[in-house]
Amino acid sequence: MADDSHLGDVGARYARALLELAAEQNSLTAVEADLAALKAALAESADLRKLIASPKFDGAAKAAGLVAVAARLGAHETTTKFLGLLAANGRTAALGAIIEAFERLAAARKGLVAAKVTTAAPLTKAQAKSLSATLAATLGREPQIETVVDPAILGGIKVRVGSRLYDASLKTKLDSLKFALKRA
Repeated sequence: MADDSHLGDVGARYARALLELAAEQNSLTAVEADLAALKAALAESADLRKLIASPKFDGAAKAAGLVAVAARLGAHETTTKFLGLLAANGRTAALGAIIEAFERLAAARKGLVAAKVTTAAPLTKAQAKSLSATLAATLGREPQIETVVDPAILGGIKVRVGSRLYDASLKTKLDSLKFALKRA
């Protein structure tokens, strides 16, 4: 099994290099959009996830597959070449970590802070706007919010900003109450 911390380190290094290259070439916006589309494609396609993670495919096959996906997505030349390099270096398994690290670095470069918000039900537009305003006031920077719906939290909200977790979910409150009752 792969070491996730190792993939995170590799992801951060490759993401930083891609960010610097894209900034030099004035293609940062295009590369950012390409990686967002690639992230969505990875979430949707089990075959694509198998291609990048499986040791059964060699670097050439992975490169061909990733370049074909990039072409289908209409990716910028910088993104396409980067995916080929990633496959040639045998680092396709770190693609998810690279995309996440790139998103964080690009947001920081823009002065944004990434926030992952988990709710039991989808937020309405008014709730999302209110949450964004509250986070901006609390964090002192404009948040870039990624929302996740997880019915397992039962109600309330969880907000992760960097390594900090603000947990106001009903499940956590019930678990705390259960623990307190067991101690009594």
